[in-house]
Amino acid sequence: MTVNIHTVSHRPQLDDRPLARRVGLVALATDHTSEPDYHRMLAARGIGLYANRIPYANPVTPETLRAMEPQLTEGAALILPGESLDAVIYGCTAASVVIGDAAVVAAVQRAKPGVAVVTPTSAAVAGLRALNAGRISVLTPYTARTSAAMAGYFEAAGFAIDRFTCLGLEDDREMARIAPDAILAAAAEATDPGSDALFISCTAVRAAGLIGRIEAATGVASLSSNYAAAWNVLRICGDAGAACDGRLMGLPLGTP
Repeated sequence: MTVNIHTVSHRPQLDDRPLARRVGLVALATDHTSEPDYHRMLAARGIGLYANRIPYANPVTPETLRAMEPQLTEGAALILPGESLDAVIYGCTAASVVIGDAAVVAAVQRAKPGVAVVTPTSAAVAGLRALNAGRISVLTPYTARTSAAMAGYFEAAGFAIDRFTCLGLEDDREMARIAPDAILAAAAEATDPGSDALFISCTAVRAAGLIGRIEAATGVASLSSNYAAAWNVLRICGDAGAACDGRLMGLPLGTP
């Protein structure tokens, strides 16, 4: 039996976008954490997250981090090709330091001209300034060698570092497996009582969902890489709400 397939005489009405606000994520091939974190914090606010992964090979060293730079433009170009985005997040904190925020922005904007580019480090700086934090403590999962450039980054941004603690890991897949209770314990140990805020580095570390508990344990304002980037993206998208617990989520973006 032959089926007669009928084509309607008019095209259906099309919306400009399936979702009003949409954000791209350039993630590492080895990343376990960024997409679940951003889906939890952004999707509930009506923001679509569209991810693409770029090659990355452990261990986490300045050399392997820097090797990602040539992949950034193509990685961004393959996120909804030919369509605009409200922002693009680069999902690596240590690489943003090693490559440089400006170089990351330039690489992404070669694929998406004019798009707002959020690195975890630039978001952390914006968050710390919104919190009026001058003195900070920093916790990273990296080795001391990989952490050194990050210490210099925050000092160059004008922050006094009271205490800088690293966990000595070299594989970002292990960083993603640090247990929540271990993150809480490490955060408490890493926080100097005189600091205004604690920054927990690394998009792999599952700290974004713990910020309220970390603040309760440390007594200071706290932020992590994915938490700060989500807050930054919310404000870029015109959302003044709070995606989760934590002092920063109640604050506006402010002036860079």
